[in-house]
This record gives sequence, C-alpha cells and structure tokens, in this order.
Amino acid sequence: MTQGEGLTLHLAEAAARLATISDTPRLDAELLMAHALGIEREAMLLNARRLAVPGTFAGLIERRMAHEPVAYIIGYRDFWTVRIAVAPGALIPRPDSETLIDAAIAHFGDAGPATILDLGTGPGTLLIAALDSWPDARGTGVERSAAARVQAEGNVAANGMADRATIVAGDWHDAPQMRGLGLFDLILCNPPYVEDSADLAQQVRGHEPAEALFAGADGLDDYRIILPHIRAMLTHNGRAIIEIGYRQAEAVTAIAHAAGLTAQLHKDLAGRDRALCCTMAS
Repeated sequence: MTQGEGLTLHLAEAAARLATISDTPRLDAELLMAHALGIEREAMLLNARRLAVPGTFAGLIERRMAHEPVAYIIGYRDFWTVRIAVAPGALIPRPDSETLIDAAIAHFGDAGPATILDLGTGPGTLLIAALDSWPDARGTGVERSAAARVQAEGNVAANGMADRATIVAGDWHDAPQMRGLGLFDLILCNPPYVEDSADLAQQVRGHEPAEALFAGADGLDDYRIILPHIRAMLTHNGRAIIEIGYRQAEAVTAIAHAAGLTAQLHKDLAGRDRALCCTMAS
C-alpha cells in the first residue's frame, strides 16, 4: 500500500466511525487529518498520494468520537472571508450567521457603514467579518465573558484589525452602559435564543458555553432586553441586524415593534428565517 492509499483508507475508516456521531463525517475526518499534518485541507486533498498518515490522527478522531467539536480540536472555524480562532469558552461560529453579513451588505453596499457595534461578540466573529467587508469602517465588540474577550482580542490582532476594532467588557443587562457606547451605523447581534429545555446535540450542550446558547423558557429573554436599547444606539439611518431562531420571527418582530422598531426578515441559505434587520420606526 502506498502512502496515499493509506491516507485515503484512514480517512474512509475515520469517516465511517464518525458517521455515528456527526452529520458531516467525511468533512470532519478531512479537517482533522489536515490538522494532524499541519497543512490546509485543500493542500492535503491535492497532495494525498504523497502524504503519510501522522501518528496524532488517531487521537484526534477519539476526541471527536467523544463529541468534542471539530473547531475546538483544530482551533479555528472559517467564517465569511475570515478565519476565527476558537476555544472552549466562546461560541463556535455557524454558517447560518453569515446571513447577518449578507443582510448588512444588501443594505449598505460597497460604501458600508462607518461604525459597527457587535453585541455579544464572542470570539469576534461578526465584527471581524464586517470589518473585513468594509476596510474603512471601525468597530466595537462588546462581550461579558472574559474568556471570549481574550479570544476576540486575539482574532482582531490576527486579522490585522487592532487599529480599527476595540473589544470591551459589557453586558446588555446594564442599560446605561449600553447606551453610553455611542451611536452606530450598524449593530450586529447573535444573542442566546435557545429554549432552556431544548434537546441540543451533545457536542453543543456538552462543550459550548451555556450562557451563549440559552435564553429562558421560550428562548426570547435576551431579545426582550436587547431590542429596547437599539433606538438609542443607532444613527438616524442605521440598521440593527439580529439573529433569530428559525421559528422565532413572529415573536421577535413583535418585541421589536414594541420597542419602536420596524423589522425586515432575512432567510438563510436553507430558506429558514434567520435574521431581522431593524430600523427606527417613524
């Protein structure tokens, strides 16, 4: 058996095992193999015939079989046009959240917003993706978790944005602090919106921070806190784009309207309700 045949066989065997715990077993296996090799997945696939299976690969598969998220194992998740380093203590970026950046670009176009606020920035995901889309913009990421703030600051630096982005400690329960942040053209927010009783996958419930996931019995607690702040934080023609659960559009729209906001629904690539673009009602 050649080196390449051995690598291909190991990938197939790993994917077969991971199929019992993952919806993306082959992708998981390839990402873990590339990580073990210390190269990008694309380079691994292009050069598979010349590569030997590293001894560390088996241990990575065992970690994944124990439901540890791939992003925590390899230390990053690609999102939009940027790479976000992630570790336990911060929410892993989801492709669905790219809907918020899509919605922002649909409104602002190439000109973009001058100022951006990311409420609950986690590892800096939405803030960094937005700043990468508009190189002249400046932004602030607000985060309660000290562990997540450290990750966000590292990602800001790694993406060359230290002169344009500031990460601050903050909590949207503190209304005076939130309103003291100033006015922003674009506010982004992916708040917790999972019902406390929801049956989440073990890799989520067992590893990602509960405070970034759960929001009360109906999953709406944080919207009730955040949305009343928005009018006092937006510039006149600003937009606040808020992620929602795919069954929450009607309920969150009602909360937005009660807070003096209009709300336009945006769907993700799977056609599910995913974000509300809010403006000040006239």
